[in-house]
Amino acid sequence: MQSICLGRQPILDRNHNLVAFELLFRQEEAEETAHVTNDLSASANVIVNAYGKFGIYNVLGHQRGFINADPDLILSDIISLLPSKHIVLEVKEPASITLEFLQRCKELKQKGYQFALDNIVAINSQVELLLPLVSVVKIDVLALTRTQLTQLVNQLNHWPVLLLALKVENQEQEAHCRQLGFQMFQGYYFAKPEVMSVKRADPGKIPLLKLLALVMQNNEQDSDIDEIEKEFKHQPGLSYNLLRMVNSGSDGLPLKINSIKQAVQLMGRKQLQKWIQLLLYTSNQSADSLSDEITQTAVTRGKLMELIAKAERPHDKNHHERAYMVGILSLLDQLLGIEMRQIVNKLGISDDMNQALLSRHGRLGQALKLIEAKEKGETELIHSLLSELDFLSLNELSDIESQVKGWSERTPATMN
Repeated sequence: MQSICLGRQPILDRNHNLVAFELLFRQEEAEETAHVTNDLSASANVIVNAYGKFGIYNVLGHQRGFINADPDLILSDIISLLPSKHIVLEVKEPASITLEFLQRCKELKQKGYQFALDNIVAINSQVELLLPLVSVVKIDVLALTRTQLTQLVNQLNHWPVLLLALKVENQEQEAHCRQLGFQMFQGYYFAKPEVMSVKRADPGKIPLLKLLALVMQNNEQDSDIDEIEKEFKHQPGLSYNLLRMVNSGSDGLPLKINSIKQAVQLMGRKQLQKWIQLLLYTSNQSADSLSDEITQTAVTRGKLMELIAKAERPHDKNHHERAYMVGILSLLDQLLGIEMRQIVNKLGISDDMNQALLSRHGRLGQALKLIEAKEKGETELIHSLLSELDFLSLNELSDIESQVKGWSERTPATMN
């Protein structure tokens, strides 16, 4: 199974305290620099991975993240997916600056977003248009002589901006930049980019396109949201990313989420639409067979858990939804290569779901243990668990399995 990678390089203050990370596009764990052919796609990958795959708090902690933002990204609706408290948008001097771009930057600044001007080596008319909008100017100290650097800093001191020394490679460069009044530092002298990685579990484009079509319908009725929820239920990895995204946008402690439907409602249709469009930039249509097999088993477990929950509490829909989520989340440790404890700590799911996934305790845990025993053909344990549950016979369990088999055959989308 391939890995998802994300680079981050520390940004330090004058006392060498960590104040931020620059988040970087990386395709491989051993990669020190990236080969970017499409700026928007690279930025989309960074955003999806930081928020959906790793979780923004695992990536940044309490620091801010600097993210490269080309004009296409700035002008798109994708930006509104990113809480302004987390990020600084890095803009480079473009070939030409449109009034639309400047107006969009002003609007975003009014909403609390911060900007950094990246890789500056001189001030020209283009840079002067951007300076009133930015909080930080990143100066490429490697590209300048000492005299040029001093002149540039003297010019920038007329603007209320923080100066960040970029590409600092030795103590002499740092000392000179400190003398000139730089407030922040980034470069190989302090730390090379660290590459974080997790196993890839891409949803693929076909399910995303189906979801996007559903989300873009203007129908706000419960039945429409139910269709969206149903589509998510076929994709455990996508459901996981949804829960992570909802919690990345929340303040403080993780939200207690009981169902995929609740997560969809918390995110809202407009944000969900933007997020799916962002995922379409980054999804990999090729999937490996092991991922497919794990995904199919997880979806089957979800449906089995739901039907067992209905047999126990026919009128408790909340219980049915929690049971389904336990089923589809139960194999995420294998799918993503992350310990289950780490997964449940990040998702903010209810306590009984936590117990079921971590220790197979509680009613949901017993039902999951029963399904696992059936998968392994452990006859003695199956009879023992049915006796403990005391609401389900072996024949009734067989009927439920037959229903799920029929359901799976009618929903081939689970294999996408």
